[in-house]
Amino acid sequence: MGTGSVVRHAKMAAMASQATHLPPGPARSAQLLQRTRDEWRSSGDDLLLFAYGSLIWRPDFDYTEAVPARVLGYHRVLRMRSRVNRGSPQEPGLVLALVSGGSCRGLVYRVPRAEGEAVLDRLWAREMPNGVYEPRWLNGLTPGGRLKALAFTLSRQSPNWTGALHEAELVHIFRHAQGRYGTTLDYLLRTVHGLRAHGIRDRELERQAHLAARHGLCAPLEERRLSP
Repeated sequence: MGTGSVVRHAKMAAMASQATHLPPGPARSAQLLQRTRDEWRSSGDDLLLFAYGSLIWRPDFDYTEAVPARVLGYHRVLRMRSRVNRGSPQEPGLVLALVSGGSCRGLVYRVPRAEGEAVLDRLWAREMPNGVYEPRWLNGLTPGGRLKALAFTLSRQSPNWTGALHEAELVHIFRHAQGRYGTTLDYLLRTVHGLRAHGIRDRELERQAHLAARHGLCAPLEERRLSP
């Protein structure tokens, strides 16, 4: 490794440490964006993004390829507080996050390198206004081999992590939580249908959608047999 590479890696490591210790807010978001941008630039590759939630059904950017992928070591859960996008300070909602353990099926998008900077900026404005997520480069197993893609993960130590919620709490959120992009329930249902459109079934998300339907908050999901 040359001197220039050593300096770049040392700089990125310092930025990572600094960002990790900042509380959620614009300063943390800006630090994480700069760190992620530097890591991506040093790769010399197109920008690869792992989608596991709303990016599946509303990516809001152009891409040249979308391939099915499985990430090992993280799983998808609806256990992250949302006080902006899908809720409010008065009625916090929920959005998805990747947390450690298990595995997760989703899509990897390929964004041409020439468009990567602009896409990162738009993605940060949408997903990281307060820097709550921890962006990580995760290995995704695809039909064409292993790809390292950017994913938004969450620490269980985050103040936005809810842990397991009782059904009554979920029903209250599905009934009342609404933010700048709509309701938590709409987010859940769009994700379930978006995943199904790509042949992906998430038992827990579908259970939550059935819960909402039993309380008259949405139409019942079409029943389809889940793979064992």
